[in-house]
Amino acid sequence: MAEAKTTKKTTKSTAAKEVKTLEQLKADLVAKQNDLLEAKRGHRAGELVNPRVITVARKDIARLQTAIRAEELKETK
Repeated sequence: MAEAKTTKKTTKSTAAKEVKTLEQLKADLVAKQNDLLEAKRGHRAGELVNPRVITVARKDIARLQTAIRAEELKETK
């Protein structure tokens, strides 16, 4: 008899998000912006091996800015 193949569909597990204060989010934002600046500088100089780092850093910055804005709105209410 033939065995039926079953495949498990793997889904992204949602890890518990770390709760950060507004000051911590802003500090992380400054650090990511500096990382992006260095990655761009390395890319222009031809030293950057993986240019995908730039895209990931830009998306991380956008996520941090969104989280900062949400915290600011939450504090005003």
